Amino acid sequence: MEDLLRPLYQERASNENTLGVLLIEKNKPFSPLTDNFDCILFIIVTHGEKPWSVKHYEFDDKIAALHIVTEERLNEWLLLGSNRRVVDWVINGKVLFNRNEYITELRDRLDKFPVPERSKKITLEFAKLLRRFSDGKELFHSGQHLDSFNHILHALHHLARLAVIERGFHPEITVWNQVKVIEPQIYKLYEELITGNESIDKRIELLLIASEFSISSKTKLGAGHLLTIFEEQYEWTVAELMEHREIADYSIDLGILLEHLIEKGIVDVIRQQTKGKHLFHRHYTMNK
Repeated sequence: MEDLLRPLYQERASNENTLGVLLIEKNKPFSPLTDNFDCILFIIVTHGEKPWSVKHYEFDDKIAALHIVTEERLNEWLLLGSNRRVVDWVINGKVLFNRNEYITELRDRLDKFPVPERSKKITLEFAKLLRRFSDGKELFHSGQHLDSFNHILHALHHLARLAVIERGFHPEITVWNQVKVIEPQIYKLYEELITGNESIDKRIELLLIASEFSISSKTKLGAGHLLTIFEEQYEWTVAELMEHREIADYSIDLGILLEHLIEKGIVDVIRQQTKGKHLFHRHYTMNK
């Protein structure tokens, strides 16, 4: 198969813009990992007209997909977890081209999972966890149990991913297999929600209590990346925080994250008088 695909990547491999080429082959009859294509050619470039482009091909009754992605978009996927197959592609794909050991170093980075990257990814997951949990809790108390169930299930998924990252691993598509080994108590919560014998409202009620405890116990870990940013200056407005390049990836959930930290006494509010009577600007500082 590699020989048949050679014309597709050989010209690109000679381009200085190309950093690496990987081949991912379908290894089972049904393969979501490759979108059921017989193989994927994954080409990483320094820059491109588009951050990500895809082409489809046929040969010898087989189908192949060619993905060309910029290094910036790849790093975004790895950080945000928005294309989880990519971790598998990078780690397990067959290396066809490796400019200046780029793929080797990328795999080494994924394996070591440096603390700064890990910290940011943890806060991303924690912010999503808070959002899903809050939405699920509100829906439960308004009697919307099925919608609440969906949000609590997603909250557990973020809790599971957070636990995996905390241990220094990248969450995979089969994250629950990882969690079953790494943090079985979270796996038990998941099992209880999915397969418990109690009524759906009772299962959600029990999970809300357990999840609240887990969120509380992981707050300092979960907000660690944001708290590091807080140390850069004494006082912040929400606009300043949202404009910070390190916070951009979770700025959509910044409000709920700040309110949680205030509730836990980790962040304090400083009120600044406006021109309006009894109306104040809210500034934030870390409680030391």
